[in-house]
Amino acid sequence: MGTFTIGFASDHAGFALKEKLAEYVMGLGYSVKDFGCYTPERCDYPDYAHPLAEAVAGGVCRFGIAVCYTANGMSMSLNRHHGVRAAICWQPELAGLARKHNDANVCSLAAKYTDEALAYSIVDAFLSNSFEGGRHTPRLAKIECVPTPEIL
Repeated sequence: MGTFTIGFASDHAGFALKEKLAEYVMGLGYSVKDFGCYTPERCDYPDYAHPLAEAVAGGVCRFGIAVCYTANGMSMSLNRHHGVRAAICWQPELAGLARKHNDANVCSLAAKYTDEALAYSIVDAFLSNSFEGGRHTPRLAKIECVPTPEIL
């Protein structure tokens, strides 16, 4: 299935699920780069989201998988980076649509609400779908914010 590198990041709440998912995608044939955290001890999600975002934006990792308690903090931190489109995915269908319609390059999961089996299904859907282009392409171009001088 895979031939490229997927980056992983979590906070303490997502640590256990991140570890399982990294092992799972290695079993699918992907390379993995782990940006932490590396233990279940309390930590701050931005410390790990930002290096993952830089790796995805810079092409070191084709995709990223981020896990925190609700997926919100990771996604908010990741989406601060130009070229990163992190989608909160709580069902496989949403993960597939995030790839097809939004060209998402990071899948964010909520450890609190996502068991291992569901997480595997979500990651499978994320990795097995591609951006459809077409009507979605101009929408992607509108995501990046460029300040409008007359509003400022």
